[in-house]
Amino acid sequence: MKKLTAILILILSMLCGVYAQETILNLPVDSKVYIEPMDGFENYLAAAIQKKKVQLMVVADRQAADFVITGTAQHEKAGGAKIAFQGSIHSDDQASISVVNAKTSAVIFAYAVNKKNILHGEQRTAEACAKHLQAHIEGKE
Repeated sequence: MKKLTAILILILSMLCGVYAQETILNLPVDSKVYIEPMDGFENYLAAAIQKKKVQLMVVADRQAADFVITGTAQHEKAGGAKIAFQGSIHSDDQASISVVNAKTSAVIFAYAVNKKNILHGEQRTAEACAKHLQAHIEGKE
């Protein structure tokens, strides 16, 4: 009987460990996220999260957040030569974001996007990030 009890306890502890690890790596629906400053890109990202109906709640207080979004963004406007010779006013934009668990510091999600020769580059790159973030929440990525 003692062996059976010990085996059951071992199995239950293993299952609890797997469950706990899975919940740490998931991004639950309606989690509170704080977006770190990213030279203005955080505003585009917050707007994109709302526009794409990402199932997260953006909060203004880092202490209230379950997760923190960090990242970088680069926006390169079309130069004079590109405008003069190609007649193009489109920009090149890159962005990368990471979603980090505020309690464990585990990286839950990371995504990078590179958009070339587009209008509204910062908005479009933020929307790409938001779209993939929602796909991750839904378990599609």
